[in-house]
Amino acid sequence: MEILVQSVQTIIEKSGFVNLTGGQALMILVSFFLMYLAIKKQFEPLLLLPIAFGMLLTNLPMAGLYHVAIFEGGHIHWDLLNEMGGLIDYLYLGVKLGIYPPLIFLGIGTMTDFGPLIANPKSFLLGAAAQAGIFFTFFGALVLGFTPAQAGSIGIIGGADGPTAIFTTSQLAPELLGPIAVAAYSYMALVPIIQPPIMRALTTKKERAVVMEQLRPVSRLEKLVFPILVTIIVSFLVPDTAPLIGMLMLGNLFRESGVVDRLSKTAQNELMNIITIFLGVSVGATATAEVFLSGETLGIIALGLIAFCLGTAAGVLFGKLMYIFSGGKVNPLIGSAGVSAVPMAARVSQKVGQKENPTNFLLMHAMGPNVAGVIGSAVAAGVLLSILK
Repeated sequence: MEILVQSVQTIIEKSGFVNLTGGQALMILVSFFLMYLAIKKQFEPLLLLPIAFGMLLTNLPMAGLYHVAIFEGGHIHWDLLNEMGGLIDYLYLGVKLGIYPPLIFLGIGTMTDFGPLIANPKSFLLGAAAQAGIFFTFFGALVLGFTPAQAGSIGIIGGADGPTAIFTTSQLAPELLGPIAVAAYSYMALVPIIQPPIMRALTTKKERAVVMEQLRPVSRLEKLVFPILVTIIVSFLVPDTAPLIGMLMLGNLFRESGVVDRLSKTAQNELMNIITIFLGVSVGATATAEVFLSGETLGIIALGLIAFCLGTAAGVLFGKLMYIFSGGKVNPLIGSAGVSAVPMAARVSQKVGQKENPTNFLLMHAMGPNVAGVIGSAVAAGVLLSILK
């Protein structure tokens, strides 16, 4: 009887009900809220849902699925991993070793048509301009007392590219990965809400109503040469971005070559889905109560919003310059698509433009800056990594 009593007592002492802290309870509630946004509001559900559930798992008391100590100091403590590693500790290795984000880019490449960008190379300028928010916020974060590595990780949120933000943060400031990932994907999901007021505030009714000329046809040869050429040029200029750009362009070459249909479909479906699950759950697991519930996290979320807004504004303002120098032939709304939220930002440009002129069709014109933004955010990440790593 005494053994039975001791066994029951041991079970109770080791249960989550007894060991639950106030911080863990609050984080579990936050995970519920993110699940609500993903399921009910459909805010980036493919990644927000696994991130939210990963946040739930890591804050379950006594579950031992993720251990911060294994990855402290920016290093993998293999002895601790062998001793007490949990399921998510092993999944997180794909983030820490920089494996998951490039594989996500591989899938994105197979789903991306670079034709609008090739047809209108000036779109590269809009994609580059929209990255200004990254660097403005980087300096702002420095002023507020963040370390250079942390400031770079916060600034990259302005690119509105979740995998790039995760790739950069995992190498520069892994202790901030949870808050930065949640902020990056939340703002990506809120593109239709955040961008339109900025776009309308910075443009006139006349500018928003501009109808652009139809893009020229792009040859198959151009589409084949483009990913190879971009890989070489960008990787030579910024070698640190080669993993992202290389996988993005390899995926696009799969798509455009027409000879590896099986590989293309696998990259954009099965592989993309598997990596998305692993990435989301393991990144969400870094949002422990100790890390997430701090004034620093609130500062990161606020700075991330500023970065995204500045990136949108910079793209629109550069679009206005192109409107002026082209004699009114460029609709400045397409500049807002220079952030890397593909294809949502391009759809927002289309929607805002059609409100002023129902016959206007800006989607394909906006896709040029949009895919340029994917390349631009990867290049910006490479610049930050080369300077700060």
